[in-house]
Parts: sequence; C-alpha cells; structure tokens
Amino acid sequence: MVTAACSCTSESDVAMQCIDTVETAAGVLQPHFLRPEAYRHAVDYLRGLLADIERKNGWQLAEYVGYTHPRGIQRVLDRYAWDADAVRDDLSRWVIGELGDPEGVLVIDETAFPKQGRHSAGVARQYCGTLGKVANCQVGVFLGYASCKGHVGLDRALFLPREWAEDPDERREVGIPDHLTYRTKPELALEMVQRALDAGVPAAWVVGDEVYGSDGKLRRSLEERGQPYVLAVRSNQTTTTWPPYGPPGQVCVADLAAGVGDEGWQRASCGEGAQGPRIYDWALLPLRPALRDGWVHGLLLRRHPERTDEIAYYLVYAPTNTPLSQMVRAAGARWTIEDTFKLAKGQVGLDHYEVRSWHGWYHHITLALLALAALAVGAAKRGGLLAPSTSPSPSRRSVGSSSGSSGPPPARLSRSWGGPVGGGTTRGSPKSATGAAV
Repeated sequence: MVTAACSCTSESDVAMQCIDTVETAAGVLQPHFLRPEAYRHAVDYLRGLLADIERKNGWQLAEYVGYTHPRGIQRVLDRYAWDADAVRDDLSRWVIGELGDPEGVLVIDETAFPKQGRHSAGVARQYCGTLGKVANCQVGVFLGYASCKGHVGLDRALFLPREWAEDPDERREVGIPDHLTYRTKPELALEMVQRALDAGVPAAWVVGDEVYGSDGKLRRSLEERGQPYVLAVRSNQTTTTWPPYGPPGQVCVADLAAGVGDEGWQRASCGEGAQGPRIYDWALLPLRPALRDGWVHGLLLRRHPERTDEIAYYLVYAPTNTPLSQMVRAAGARWTIEDTFKLAKGQVGLDHYEVRSWHGWYHHITLALLALAALAVGAAKRGGLLAPSTSPSPSRRSVGSSSGSSGPPPARLSRSWGGPVGGGTTRGSPKSATGAAV
C-alpha cells in the first residue's frame, strides 16, 4: 500500500528537526570526494539547499554558509571532480534502506526547467509542462519511489533533443559525453527503471503517464522481467484482445470503455489528496492472456464520478489474481512524483541552478535529490510524511490530479480479473479500430 493516513510534517519543521539525517546525507557524499576542501564545499552546498533561502544560487548559498565569494560553492558544480552517478547509487541504497517496502511503486515522469538563453545543455523550444506550452526549456526525466513511508526522487536524466545530439560543436561546448546518442524520453525512463530493479529496489508496480505508457518497447521490457505495471495511455490507443477474454482483434481503448455499463463501475479512492480522498469510479477489463503463465493484460478505466465523460485509460500487466484495489492504489501513486517535483522545486531548489554544462546539471540535480531525501527520511523517522503540496493540482492526465472528487464515499472493491472484455454489463460490442496493437 502506497498511501496511508499519517501525521504530516511541514518541510520547514522537518528541516529544523532532521539534523542527524542531514549528517547521514553528508556521509553519502564523503567517499566521492578525494579533497577535503571539495567535500566541505559540497556539504555546504547541500546544507544551503536545505536552508530557508529564497533563491538557491551560488551567491545566496555562499552567503548562507559564510563565504565571502561564491566560487567555492560554484566549483561543486563545474570544477570539482566527483561522480554524480555514483552518488545517485549510494543515495538510492540509503533511501531504500529507510523507505523501501515490498508494496512500493516506481513512478516515471518528466519536469521542465524554463530557460532564457540557448546555450545550456539540452535547451530547446519544446513542450514545457511547467508553463503549459511550447517554450525554451530543458526537460529532465525522473524516476520516483513511493511507499507508505514516504516518496522521493531516485534517479534523473537530462533529455537531449535531436538537434543537440547531432551538433558536435554544441555538445563539445557544454561537455556532453561523446558516447551519448539521441534517446527518447521512454528510453531514458526504461534505463532508470531497469537500473533500479537490477539494484534490488523493491517495487510492486511501475507507473507512468501517457508519454511512457504508449511506448511498446518500455512495456515489453517490463513484461519480459515479470514486472507489473499500470501505465496511462491516450484514448486513441489500440490494444489487442484474445480469447477467452474477447475475440481476436484490435480495439481502441475508448471503444472498450464505451461498452462498460453502469454496473461495471466501482467507486474507490486512489489515495489521499490535499483536500481529502481522491475518489473516482473504476472499471477493469481483461484483454488477453499474457505469455507468462498466470498473468494477464488488461485495461483499467478511471471515470470522474460527476463528469462521467472524463475517463482515463491505463494498460495493466499483472498476475491474474491481482485485486482491483491494488491496481487502483498503484494508479493513484502517480500523484507522488508531482508532489516530489513541487517539494523539490519549492524546498531544495531543484530548478534554481545557474549552470550550462551537462555535468553541472547532473551535479546540482543529484544534490537536490539528496537534500529532498534527507527531508523525507527525517520525516519518516519521526512517524510522518512530508506535507503534501498545497499548490494547484497537476494536469488531469495524472490520476489523483484533482485533490478531491465529489460523490458518495467509495464502497469496498470486490472485483479482480475475470469475465469477458467489457465486464458483466456492456452497451453493445466494441467497435473495431485500426492501428498498432499493444
């Protein structure tokens, strides 16, 4: 179970109380710095990220820790030699030791960093979710981890647009390694998920939005290693049905949803929001048996209890005996990475960096994730979670994007897999659709 009732603790309170956890976070850094001066500057950078500073740039961080000039702080990002990936690996081991749970969920998503200039690594005119439009920005793909003990960021990758990948002069200017080639966001996400699973991160589910759910290679890779997932897809996504759950063929997920009658929906909460439980109507449609014995492919539907034309679609891969309630909780865990982004940007300056280089981006982002982990672990040790963000809800593509849905309280979920496509009550047979099968 990912979400649970708890006594939440505000970020500022945690920052004051988790001195011992900050010391542990500083210890995570120590093996990766050979020079004492470099290590001291890195720890001061980390402490500055956790401080109550309006803008966590070089000058303000330096002033907070008592430096007369920001150069020592800035060298942490652009001059000192340390392996951000090795720190990431140690961060993951520490966090999982504190927050890991067999029912944990790996969450993949992206966030954008608006930029004014054109010379920072990977910056381009592309869709910027932070602004809700196409804008000049960098985009980072992130892997989060959520359990009943807390949620954190585990891994990160800077998306490199194709024009950057194919421009050797621009690459050289910002220090992009020669061996890196163009990779899509789902490819970056899959690499991070595989790295986490290979390292033994306990995860009952992998979840993500439509950008990642629509990628067949990502889904197939998870299926090959027997990793359950609940991945959002768009309404025009096509999928394959197969006996005994339906006739052989390809069907659009929206057409399958249209065939679910009133009795096919069950009301349930997918987790707690800032204003109470996130309550929706849910339906589960088995699609076809999986190649792995005892597993099945299915379609999970989420409908707003009042605006019934608002339906979200999720492809599911799981054992046949998996209860619907577990899939609903997994789908609801997607909100945790939205909250992680808000906390990281608002509390530890995830987006406050002023560096252009490839390595500078990774150095800052890694230290920000380490600082946020210190807050989350500190809160967990005191029996609570970091307080959910009270900023406006994320877009509706996220399950749990609205902080609370009206309607009567949810009933107990009773259904798992079983029955033909469309459940027990349908409104006619699904329409056929053309397109790539999934």
